[in-house]
Amino acid sequence: MLSAAVPANTAETALQARGLTKTYRMGAVEVAALRGVDLDLFSGELLVLLGPSGSGKSTLLNILGGLDTPTAGTVRFRDLDLTSGGERLLTRYRRQHVGFVFQFYNLIPSLTARENVALVTEIAAHPIRPEEALGLVGLGARLDHFPAQLSGGEQQRVAIARAIAKRPDLLLCDEPTGALDRETGILVLEAILRINVELGTTTALITHNAVIADIAHRVIHFADGRIRDIRTNAARKPPAELVW
Repeated sequence: MLSAAVPANTAETALQARGLTKTYRMGAVEVAALRGVDLDLFSGELLVLLGPSGSGKSTLLNILGGLDTPTAGTVRFRDLDLTSGGERLLTRYRRQHVGFVFQFYNLIPSLTARENVALVTEIAAHPIRPEEALGLVGLGARLDHFPAQLSGGEQQRVAIARAIAKRPDLLLCDEPTGALDRETGILVLEAILRINVELGTTTALITHNAVIADIAHRVIHFADGRIRDIRTNAARKPPAELVW
């Protein structure tokens, strides 16, 4: 079992959301994706968000990551008010502080694993060397392989290495194991957990697979655009013990 305790530095709030609502207009119809969400992400924690498709999880993650803006409410990162700073502030926030991992890998086919990661390090202020980032996710021997030469799980781990190579404060993962089988998904979860532990990166992971919640410090249950429940895991399982 992993330690159940949230890291000692979690008294510090890394990201704070208050009263988040998001409404989309589809013709004459308004669709509420978020309905007054309050959430804190603590420094160094691993948070899992559970909920059915269409419950608002991805909308929330996109707003927390600066990819979208709320209809109402506020998001604060440290002393920055992300909801009133304009697009220039959001661009700087995304570039300097946030790493994203999605279900689909979005690697450039003509570039090697090392070169895909290097694209991020070229614009980062204090990057991790591509070789080191790929080593952290267990791909030190696959640096010069192209995406077509890698399995799906290996491609996802390259995407994780790319996300963390700029040393982000936040790692936001949207269904990172959604397209993978159990064995491969566990390797990906182990890579995410290693980043969280070794780099102290605050990590939020969306999944519809309730089993994955067992690796988290805290679990957020999401439904109909609202947080329905927040729990702290009394004991955490390592990814290798998960069964789905």
